[in-house]
Amino acid sequence: MRFEFATATRILFGSGVMSEAAPAAKALGRRALVITGKDAGRATPLVEGLRAHGIATEAFGVTGEPTVELVRAGVERAREAGCDLVIGLGGGSVLDAGKAIAALLANAGDPLDYLEVVGKGQALTRPSAPYIAIPTTAGTGAEVTRNAVLVSPEHKVKASLRSPFMYPRLAVVDPDLTRTLPPAVTASTGLDALTQLVEPFVSAGANPITDAFCREGIGRAARSLRRACENGRDAAAREDMALASLLGGLALANARLGAVHGCAAVLGGRFLAPHGAVCARLLPFVMAMNVAALAARGGDAPAIPRYEEVARILTGRADASIADGIRWIHALCVELDISPLGRYGVTSADIPGIVAEAQRASSTKGNPIVLTDDELADVLRHAL
Repeated sequence: MRFEFATATRILFGSGVMSEAAPAAKALGRRALVITGKDAGRATPLVEGLRAHGIATEAFGVTGEPTVELVRAGVERAREAGCDLVIGLGGGSVLDAGKAIAALLANAGDPLDYLEVVGKGQALTRPSAPYIAIPTTAGTGAEVTRNAVLVSPEHKVKASLRSPFMYPRLAVVDPDLTRTLPPAVTASTGLDALTQLVEPFVSAGANPITDAFCREGIGRAARSLRRACENGRDAAAREDMALASLLGGLALANARLGAVHGCAAVLGGRFLAPHGAVCARLLPFVMAMNVAALAARGGDAPAIPRYEEVARILTGRADASIADGIRWIHALCVELDISPLGRYGVTSADIPGIVAEAQRASSTKGNPIVLTDDELADVLRHAL
């Protein structure tokens, strides 16, 4: 057995820990680029706290998924303002933008010099500028991962800027920040969290540490995702989902993902579709295809008993089969109104191109078995 585990330098978790962000920032920098989503007002208490601790601030907004051009603009803003600290307060898009900006603030060159797939894929040579990640959704786990997913509109693809240098110095996970999320966002992000727990658990890179995180996270998501969607003020459910998201981030950063995220990255670059909803739609079909492929040619595949364990955790039944687990996920997606891919404009004519790009995606490399082009195409046809 041999594995490596790495994550953010420090993690603060719990109701109210947001109040500790500003005091902690004092040790990391003197002028902060504060990155927010559409509602910049949510950062007001943070900005006031930073200023009370002698930290000047410069605002930068991210209103959609981060693009290569947006990262360029963020780095330019940070350099012009003399920022030596970056803070992201928002969902996965905001946190990824912050990771990329912090990385480029400390490393010369353009984002495309370092971007995978469509860029040069060069390695970062210096640690990122100090970065504090504060999630306001419970889904991506981006506060503890070492990559930033960027959209390249000219290439119509999402690709990652990835490096061990990109882990945040501090992750502040306060479940209270997620209580006002609407049900649709809670569902989409929560299903992304669930997917990011299932895929690392069965992946080729799973290890005992990530296994423990995945088991704990899957159980919490199974018991609380519906409740969080039904009642956003359910503190226990929100805490469960915030922790499930965090655990998924810890797991995927160290055990990799799979074909769900490999396809979702391509679909997100080509179509205006919520990442979490796309993952949720694909998850049961990828599970079924993986199990069929493993049974047909996987030999003594360790992922088969892992899928059985997933089913038992999801359903709460000791006798649950893999098929029961897949049906549970299908039912949850129906209950949470997850749309088929066709709703976002995906057609059967798009499938060959999606498959070709998905096979090259870094996430696909973690799948428990190499799926053929025909098998991936069959997954996508079922998800239409």
